[in-house]
Amino acid sequence: MPLKLVPARNKKTKSFYIRGSYLGVAVDKSCRTDRRSLARTMLKRLEGEIERGEYPPRELPRTEPERTFLTAAIAYLEAGKRKRYVAPLMKYFGETPLSQIDQAAIDQAAIALVPNGKPATRNVYIYTPVSAILHHVGVDITIRRPKGFKGRVITDWLVPEDAFGIILAADKFDREFGTLLTYLLYTGSRIGAALDLRRKDVQLEKSRAWARSQKGQPHMDIRLHPDLCERLRELFASHDRHRVFRWHYSAYLNHLLNRAKLGYLGIKCPTRRPAGWHEPPNRLEWVTFHIWRHTWATWMRQAGTDVKGLVATGNWRDERTASRYAHAVARDEWERVNELPSLGKTRGVAS
Repeated sequence: MPLKLVPARNKKTKSFYIRGSYLGVAVDKSCRTDRRSLARTMLKRLEGEIERGEYPPRELPRTEPERTFLTAAIAYLEAGKRKRYVAPLMKYFGETPLSQIDQAAIDQAAIALVPNGKPATRNVYIYTPVSAILHHVGVDITIRRPKGFKGRVITDWLVPEDAFGIILAADKFDREFGTLLTYLLYTGSRIGAALDLRRKDVQLEKSRAWARSQKGQPHMDIRLHPDLCERLRELFASHDRHRVFRWHYSAYLNHLLNRAKLGYLGIKCPTRRPAGWHEPPNRLEWVTFHIWRHTWATWMRQAGTDVKGLVATGNWRDERTASRYAHAVARDEWERVNELPSLGKTRGVAS
């Protein structure tokens, strides 16, 4: 039935209606006017819209709301990812759309949240977690880290006299702490991995231990030095704990290390760290728990292990990070220094 104008259905309105069907499209629509001429014009216009496919109007597909940093961070945390440093970023960015988080926005966040931080600190607190969150939700972005974000490459290490002297000084006030330092010295482990060592992970009869993953590295099988095996056997005989060492990492553990260093140097140190106490100046101020890891790597290089060998132990992920210990062994070319001309054997030198 063709489209036609129909008077109002009831007394509440005087407007004409367009009813009927045209090209298979059913119409029942108010003209919103009681003037027949205008209603007829609307009818013709409606027929044209039907012919062009503009009527009835098609519903636009619903678009999903733009994702924000807050929703991305929540998804990141719900996936069981590392939550450290995320809370300040969630508070700072909040409902900021992900499309607005670019290099400039991240640089501004680093300045605002870590105003006095060094490039390495800003990288850890801002750039790394933001990059992890964005990549987790599928945002393809390449973030430029601040210049100097890798920090200062430390290659300091202990000579045997100092290393053993510190351990013996630790034995005088806590034999177990001396054993902990010995474990760090002979395994190259990080302090966190050493404190996480379980009794069941150690096989003294095979001189081996199972090191749990730390800092993204896989589990690995390590070989125990005979001196370390002897100390661990003594430690196991003194307790039946599940964990090998009784401490969790804290400021007190750092104080024990300072006490061992100062004891070795003959400098008086309080048994407990009083409020406001600072380590007095000494030649071993630079020695931290991580220095024992550098010492192990340097001694391994001096014992003949090359860079590939250090990576094969599992303590380093790639040769680039392990190559910092190349300084420990002189190049073979230096062996030729004695073949250079000698000042005492010069001849024919004009006076």
